[in-house]
Amino acid sequence: MTEQTQLSRPETNRPSGSTHGAGPQSENRRENRRTEPGARGRTTIADGVVAKIAGLAARSVPGVQAMGGGFTRGMGTVRERVPGAGGRSVTGGVKVEVGEVQTAVDLSIIVEYGFPIVELASDVRTEVIAAIERMTGLEVVEVNITVTDVKLPDEEEEEEQVPERRVV
Repeated sequence: MTEQTQLSRPETNRPSGSTHGAGPQSENRRENRRTEPGARGRTTIADGVVAKIAGLAARSVPGVQAMGGGFTRGMGTVRERVPGAGGRSVTGGVKVEVGEVQTAVDLSIIVEYGFPIVELASDVRTEVIAAIERMTGLEVVEVNITVTDVKLPDEEEEEEQVPERRVV
């Protein structure tokens, strides 16, 4: 008895007669390039970027009157009034720690009188987490919120009154 061995070529999904880039190895290389984009480089997100996102998200919640404590707010007021100083800071009252895939946020807020503080803090937390995760892809592990003050309605009138200048 004689055994015949028949060699068969693996089938490829290419038109007959085409040899350029043919074969399973070529297809695997193309597939690997599509499935492993992280192998081509690394993206690092700075703490300041996450802080800005958190600050803007927190300020967007109705009932948040301002961010930061007394000193931070005072410096922000000075910065707003000094020409060329950059205006209002969106990162005042925001501290962040950013890792490779996770971040943690600490916020100091001032609420408007009449808003339920616990519900407001929950809304701020939800908004900040959603904004950071959507924009950066980082997992937000915690958002700690400190309410530093309550803005009373009559305080707004006091701040709006600008004392007359005595010196010209």
